[in-house]
Amino acid sequence: MLSYIARRLLYMVVMVILVSFVSFLIIELPPGDYLTVKLQQLQARGDLSAQQRIAEYRARYKLDKPILARYWYWVTSFAKGDFGESFEFERPVKEIIGQRALMSAVLALASITIVWCLAIPIGVYSATHQYSLGDQIVTTISFLGLGMPGFLLALLVLFFTMMVLKIEVGGLFSREFQDAPWSWGRVVDLLKHLWIPALISSVTGTAGLVRIMRGNLLETLGQPFVEAARARGLKQGQVTWKHAVRVAINPLVVILTSEALPSIVAGDALVATVLNLPTVGPLFVRALTSQDMYLAGTVLVFIVLMTMIGTLIGDLTLAALDPRIRLE
Repeated sequence: MLSYIARRLLYMVVMVILVSFVSFLIIELPPGDYLTVKLQQLQARGDLSAQQRIAEYRARYKLDKPILARYWYWVTSFAKGDFGESFEFERPVKEIIGQRALMSAVLALASITIVWCLAIPIGVYSATHQYSLGDQIVTTISFLGLGMPGFLLALLVLFFTMMVLKIEVGGLFSREFQDAPWSWGRVVDLLKHLWIPALISSVTGTAGLVRIMRGNLLETLGQPFVEAARARGLKQGQVTWKHAVRVAINPLVVILTSEALPSIVAGDALVATVLNLPTVGPLFVRALTSQDMYLAGTVLVFIVLMTMIGTLIGDLTLAALDPRIRLE
């Protein structure tokens, strides 16, 4: 097991290096760079020293050097914990991401909690009541949830709350707590606003997990060990939850670990943009469109890193839960 973990960690290091290099090249592909737009803005304002200021920026951000030299400067600094400086915000990338990482993690954990608390019981009910009226209703709602984009649902919720209920649901804080220091009142205000974006972000995930749980459980309920448990006189609820669900839930464990950690970094960027949430997702999209390569590259590397760590944790969790995997 230790050799397996060491091998996976080595693969992770190689993959992070490859992803960082490819992402750096892709961000550089569009013509020009961030300072090209900056120069146009300064000239539009009539700044006579625009060219000189842009030359200073190029030297400051190493944009006057070849792309390989810039990549080497960034990746070596990254290994030391220095992620570079954002072009647009003119601040360290670590500081900018750190301000939003907490809100991204809180929103992601709230969404994951809602998804799992709803998806597993509903999926079990749908499988144990196959083709009943309840199963048909759950199936219909699940397909609607899978087909409904999160950002469209966010727009509908915004329209309904503002036009019908006359209340604002955008953001995670009220105006008086937007820039206030942390206090008990700010935490309570966060909880009042958190449930709406968490519920919107969890719709598609819940619908998908319900379908997966239903299909896996239906297959598991027909296995010989389930029939043997029934033959021993165990109650149907005990057979379902103690024996069948324990096996059917394995794919959901992989989905949880492989998707939860990346969502903590970026989350659903489109939903966060529509709802004006102070998370990393909108910041990442903004950095990509403005070619703020150090900021965009850092977020992308962390997304890939969290995905691989989550996959490794999922594999180890499955090995701990399922003896068949350990034997293989």
